Order: sequence, then C-alpha cells, then structure tokens
Amino acid sequence: MKKKDLALALYKNLQTVFSVKELTLMFSEISYKNLKRRLNYLVKQGKLRSVRRGILVKESYSIRELVNKIYKPAYISLETVLLDEGINFQSYKSIFAVSYLNREIEVDGTKIVYRRLKDEVLLNSLGVIRKENCVIATKERAFLDAVYLYRNYCFDNLSVLDWKKVFDIAPIYKNKSFVKRVNSYYKIYKQENV
Repeated sequence: MKKKDLALALYKNLQTVFSVKELTLMFSEISYKNLKRRLNYLVKQGKLRSVRRGILVKESYSIRELVNKIYKPAYISLETVLLDEGINFQSYKSIFAVSYLNREIEVDGTKIVYRRLKDEVLLNSLGVIRKENCVIATKERAFLDAVYLYRNYCFDNLSVLDWKKVFDIAPIYKNKSFVKRVNSYYKIYKQENV
C-alpha cells in the first residue's frame, strides 16, 4: 500500500480520531515499523495531526471521539450528557467522561475531565450507547453516574428522565446509600410533577 493510499483509506473512514494500535489492526499488511514511518510522514505533510502520544486526528476531528480514545475504557457522561439532554441548564466548557481514573487534561484548548468509576460499573454497558463514533451514556445512565459520584447534586429538570430505565440501570451500582439518593430524587420528581 502506497502512502497516498494510506491517507486516502484514513480519510474515507468515518472516524476522525485514530490510535496507533487501531491503525496497526486496520493495516495489518503493513509492518508496525513501516506504518509508524508512514504515519509520521502524513503528520509532517499536515494530513494528520498528533494530539497526544499514540493518537492521531484528521484535520477536523470530533473532540468527543477523542475523549473515548485517550483513556480506555471511557464514555462521555455526567455534565456533558446532562446538559445535552436538558436535565441541567448550566453550560460547561469542559467535556466530562467516566473512566478507570480521575484526570483533567487539555487538548486543543478544550478541558477534558475524567471521573473514576469502579470497574464493575464502568464495564457494564447498560445505558451506554455508541453514537457517531463515540461511546456515550444515555440520559438515565448519566443521571445515575452523577448521583453516584456527587453526594448532593442539583438537577434542574428531572421530568425528561424515563424513571423505569433509571430503576432498571440502578442495580449495577450495588450501593444502598446510592439507591436511597436515587429514591430521594424520584420523590422530588413526583412532587414537582403532580
């Protein structure tokens, strides 16, 4: 495969963010050493950009897609999804995700905040979907992640939640005090929507 063919194959791909490990699997016919050399050439030519070690992006890329690639496993959740879904109205310049660690980083002027979830919750795919090359929590899962991680969180609009889904997902957290907090938010919802 020629250098031009590699660039063409990458630009035909709907993904905008690639890890070197991913590319090694995608182009298994090219040796690792040769692939690294070709990728470096594409970076020097300006066809790809290296935003972090081992992660390359197209000229215009999705920052949300990048969030999923920096630390794996991870999915977009918390304030980012709560704002997108109309549960909270306060806007943040950061993108929030959950992963196996707590970390705050900045890439191209965007702050990315990772919050740690225990593995048994993080690896459970209930309430997590794949959307536009991103792994993202549903509004119910993001709500539950926030209740689990933050003690007394203030939600602006609980009426958009499907409470049946909330109670279907809640058992994966395996925490009694968490369930009590979820029930208290449900009572608030019932009082506001009588």
